[in-house]
Amino acid sequence: MIHKIDSKEKAASSNLSSSIVATLKEEIVHWHYPPEHRLTEEELCKRFRVSRSPIREVLRVLASEGFLKRLPNRSYVVKQHTVEEVEELYGVRQALELYTVERLACEDLPIHHKTELEDLRHTWMELLNEPAKRPEEFAILDTLFHDTLARILGNKSLLRNLRSINERLTLFRLLDFENRTRAEQTCRQHLEIVDRIMAHDGPGARAAMQSNIEEGSNNVRTAIKDALARAYLKKTSST
Repeated sequence: MIHKIDSKEKAASSNLSSSIVATLKEEIVHWHYPPEHRLTEEELCKRFRVSRSPIREVLRVLASEGFLKRLPNRSYVVKQHTVEEVEELYGVRQALELYTVERLACEDLPIHHKTELEDLRHTWMELLNEPAKRPEEFAILDTLFHDTLARILGNKSLLRNLRSINERLTLFRLLDFENRTRAEQTCRQHLEIVDRIMAHDGPGARAAMQSNIEEGSNNVRTAIKDALARAYLKKTSST
């Protein structure tokens, strides 16, 4: 009986920690905190109304995943990527996605995967004809588009790495789609990518994907300036 209670308590504690990790991770990728912002156990315990034990686990997990940096005095600060690091992420993302579409174009896909591609085409044709989505919605759908292509390919390591990269690029996608012209271009590029894959045109699929990613990466420096301004504004308004 005691063992069952302990197991339930351990599961509840684990779920609580996971929930706090997800909350803080979302805030970090949306640049709610400027670089080197210090997160203290005391502050987080008070905010989430929990003891120090789950908070220590949360900080450890976020540090291990690269969202926080642990200092010699055992405190933690938010790790935001520099311009150069974000550009590197776009470079790795491009390499993964060019490989993905080229492989997909060369394969004889089963009918259920072809149906998924048709569904993607239908979604982005609707968005092109009625581009009324908010930037947040466009960013989510854009991430889903690229995630779906990688998932169809079936390379689990590639999909895992791509998802990790896309998580850190969340805000840059959102800022990108605040430009309505960029949203329309993305619709056309996504349709071209799907059409080239279904036509078994590997070079064409690569070219369309390269244009899509490069246009996003070209705005990195401006996007980081905007992100920093928002982060410091949030910090000022919360103090």
